[in-house]
Amino acid sequence: MRHQQEPSFLPTFPDSEYVSDYLARSVAAMRSFSEGEGPAVLARMAERVTSSMRAGGKLLICGNGGSAADAQHIAGEFISRLMYDRRPLPSVALTTDSSALTATGNDYGYEHVFERQVLGLGLPGDVLLGISTSGRSPNVLRALEAARGHGLVTTGFAGQHGGPMRELCDVVFEAPSDHTPIIQQIHITAAHILCALVERAMCPRNGEPRKSPP
Repeated sequence: MRHQQEPSFLPTFPDSEYVSDYLARSVAAMRSFSEGEGPAVLARMAERVTSSMRAGGKLLICGNGGSAADAQHIAGEFISRLMYDRRPLPSVALTTDSSALTATGNDYGYEHVFERQVLGLGLPGDVLLGISTSGRSPNVLRALEAARGHGLVTTGFAGQHGGPMRELCDVVFEAPSDHTPIIQQIHITAAHILCALVERAMCPRNGEPRKSPP
């Protein structure tokens, strides 16, 4: 994934000071996440995913570069486990089928690689999670547009301000940073929280009350 140079983000420091400054900025962004609207947004997103899965739906996830790796990471947490043993929860990363990705990219263009999969695999009531640190990735935006037209619930992970993604999502989580690496750090933390909330709702442990559908 090609990142834009942001020379003003971290000044030239000796290595130890560079590390300390980076971590301080990471902590500040995580604090903003904790104290802002993020927790409520993730709770709403978890409700949409839980409602879909209870009705027989699934979660589809897409993104590019580091966000593609996050899509696979998230799908793996749902299919396998996160906090405790439970049944698998239906989730598919649209970033893993190299034949579908390359055929679509070659025949139609890279901006269609997720859109075609949404149209072929998505069903009304499923949930699409698009991940884009800028909120502007053309292939993610096309996937969200296709999902909306096909009756899917659209959700997104973006950076602060959301970008064009905001207008295409029923629920969008915006990481409170404009620096790609820190946005990505917050995204995977948000993804773990999302999965944990759905896991608790769908597969409560013994002694934990089952939440009613929202």
